[in-house]
Amino acid sequence: MMRIALKLMLLALLCGAIAAGSVVWLVHRPLAVPDGPVDFTIARGSSARAAAGAIQAAGVALDSHLFTWAARISDRARQIKAGSYEINAPLSTWQLLEKLTAGDVSLRELRLIEGWTFAQMRAAVDAHPDLSHDTKGMSGAEILASIGATETHPEGLFFPDTYRFDLRSSDLDLYRRAYHEMQQRLADAWQQRAAELPLASPYEALILASIVEKETGRAEDRPKIASVFVNRLKRGMRLQTDPTVIYGMGERFDGNLRRRDLERDTPYNSYTRAGLPPTPIAMPGAASLAATLAPAETRHLYFVARGDGSSQFSQTLREHNRAVARFQLGRKN
Repeated sequence: MMRIALKLMLLALLCGAIAAGSVVWLVHRPLAVPDGPVDFTIARGSSARAAAGAIQAAGVALDSHLFTWAARISDRARQIKAGSYEINAPLSTWQLLEKLTAGDVSLRELRLIEGWTFAQMRAAVDAHPDLSHDTKGMSGAEILASIGATETHPEGLFFPDTYRFDLRSSDLDLYRRAYHEMQQRLADAWQQRAAELPLASPYEALILASIVEKETGRAEDRPKIASVFVNRLKRGMRLQTDPTVIYGMGERFDGNLRRRDLERDTPYNSYTRAGLPPTPIAMPGAASLAATLAPAETRHLYFVARGDGSSQFSQTLREHNRAVARFQLGRKN
């Protein structure tokens, strides 16, 4: 009897070892996946079984029972991270589990460019194929309300940067992130502002920074350009900057700014109206925010483009007219 019992025990151990070995082989066996990248999204709070279902729905030949068992036996069932994932080559069940618990998500990106208008930003967001376009049909004001902003005009409120996001993320999330990033950057710059600036609020600083952004050809000129506008505001002079006129013209602008355009009044025409325009005219970057709130200390009141991206600065109208004749009209002084 003892021999029989021992044989049965050995047989049971052998069967167990074979079964365990089979499970280990199955867990590490490469899974069949469709050709090309396979994308799937794990929702927040998903169980191992729910995660397996999402993977199966993407076309991966995954055994949900085996995946769930492996997740539980390895104490990783609660470590699965939400997000979008991408598979580019066959993986085993175990490698897939490691990918999900490591949070090796597949990220997409979108770059928002300094000086873009909200219309340009929205066109780029709307055209991105990896975003979920939940703002379709919304106005700019509705987008702002949806992300919790207090403003009603969207221009200039979003920080230009490269944003990375999960596949099929809501475009509202991207707007929200860019908005809060601008709010933080603006608040930080405002806290470090120079004394006696002719700006009553961070929003006014944002308006002026957007003008500085549009007028800057070379980065090294930015603090001087900001100083010109600050000096003009302090003296009560009109800003007389072309980008504000162009913005006020909207779709009427055909690429050629004429004298009659400078004379036609709009809320954004800084030739016909004193002070700042009612809103920003573009998205200023960090450098324009910094230059606007800590401009160079100059007496410059004028500047003109030299034609190579740089600007010629002048203190008097007479000097400025000579610079215009030289650099814009091609006449020698």
